[in-house]
Amino acid sequence: MTNMALRELASLEKYLGLKKPNKYSTQGDKKVPVLQNNNGPPLVGLVTIACHLVKEAQRPELLGDSAESRAVVQQWLEYSVTKLNSCTKEDSKTVLKDLNVYLQDKVYLAGNQITLADILMYYGIHPLILDLTIQEKEQYVNVTRWFDHIQHYPSIRHHLPVIVVLRNRIYTSRHH
Repeated sequence: MTNMALRELASLEKYLGLKKPNKYSTQGDKKVPVLQNNNGPPLVGLVTIACHLVKEAQRPELLGDSAESRAVVQQWLEYSVTKLNSCTKEDSKTVLKDLNVYLQDKVYLAGNQITLADILMYYGIHPLILDLTIQEKEQYVNVTRWFDHIQHYPSIRHHLPVIVVLRNRIYTSRHH
């Protein structure tokens, strides 16, 4: 099995337009990503490395544009690592339910623009959405709306297939 976190980091690099891909390794049973840092100790962990890449690309707005949104971004990054990357089928229902409630009145996870939280949550949640039936997708309408919005962002998707999230409504003759 290829490491999900390494794929996510490779996609993030492409999204950020970083020219030379970094060399990663993993450590431990959980295959925690490690980035050899030329001018310092290695960086360990998906969130740490992702934040480093954002800074390297000089896209600080992706980490949030206010103290509050920066805290919310960090919270969701933490959530994606602790809850998503090890979630079972049962856990995934809880994750989707929580996210669905949270996204009820929001377009993005933090603030009014896309952030690293949206990007990494999108990568992390993609396999869950892929497994849902049309009916299940309709149960999590806020998640599917958010997901569909993020997947159509230029250059975020990369290696992932587009997922059709909502069926087209078929009108019966009485609507004509």
